[in-house]
Parts: sequence; C-alpha cells; structure tokens
Amino acid sequence: MAESLIIADTTDKSERYKSLLPQIEALVGSEQDLIANLANISAALKEAMNFFWVGFYLVKEDELVLGPFQGPIACTRIRLGKGVCGTVWKEKKTRIVPNVDEFPGHIACSSASKSEIVLPAFKNNEVAMVLDVDSDKLNDFDKVDEQYLGQLMKIIERSL
Repeated sequence: MAESLIIADTTDKSERYKSLLPQIEALVGSEQDLIANLANISAALKEAMNFFWVGFYLVKEDELVLGPFQGPIACTRIRLGKGVCGTVWKEKKTRIVPNVDEFPGHIACSSASKSEIVLPAFKNNEVAMVLDVDSDKLNDFDKVDEQYLGQLMKIIERSL
C-alpha cells in the first residue's frame, strides 16, 4: 500500500494526470471497500492536482448523497436534475461548467467555487455515483480533465 504520492513536478496537468492515475490504480487495486477507495482517490486528486474541492456523491434512495471528499464542507443531498451533479446524474454525461454562476439552478455549496467538472460512474448502465471537482478559478477545466478523470471513472467502475 502506498503511503505517499509521487507527484510530477510540472505545470502540465496532462503529465500530472499521467503520473497520478497509475498510482491511484495501484492504491485501490487491492482494496475491496468502495468508501475507503473513494476517500483515498479524493485525497490523491486534491493533493496532486490542487483542486479546491473534490469528492463523490453516491446514488442512494433516489438522491445523490455526499460521499468521501476533500475540501470545505459540502451539500449533503442533491435531487435528480438539480445543480450540476443532479444534471449529470439525470443526463448520464459529463459536464464542464466554466462559470458556475451562469449554470441554471447551480447549488452553491461554497461561494468560493467558480468552475466545475462532474463525471458519472455507471453500474449496470445506470449512474451509481458522480465525481464532482470544483475550482476557485473561472474556466479551470477542459478536455484534458475530462479525458483523464474519465479514465479514473473507468477504474472506479471496475469496483462497483
């Protein structure tokens, strides 16, 4: 089991993701507990990518319920179709939001959040959870984040 990450010393986020994803895969590969794995993934993403907020919402009883995360306190429950996370759950597709204040129905868990990317993870072709990543900078996420975080979601889906 890894006790620390080796973080690529570069400002190129593609290179940081390329360095990070194999370490996450090794970290969670031998652990069967989903919550433990999501907690470590959240911590690894926050540490390596310096995200403002990163965490998971799990589908439970027709709501998204807050799971493991790193960052300021967060909204505990989100309904289907509400905010960015609820929209991703409903539409079953990734959303990049350059300015959260311009997203209709955005749920402001923290006023410091400025942009966001949310990705779904699937079990039996249904959304089982979403990964929510927030930045305190406008327009901070792009196709690079979508590509590598999408690869991460595939790693997570193998354990669902």
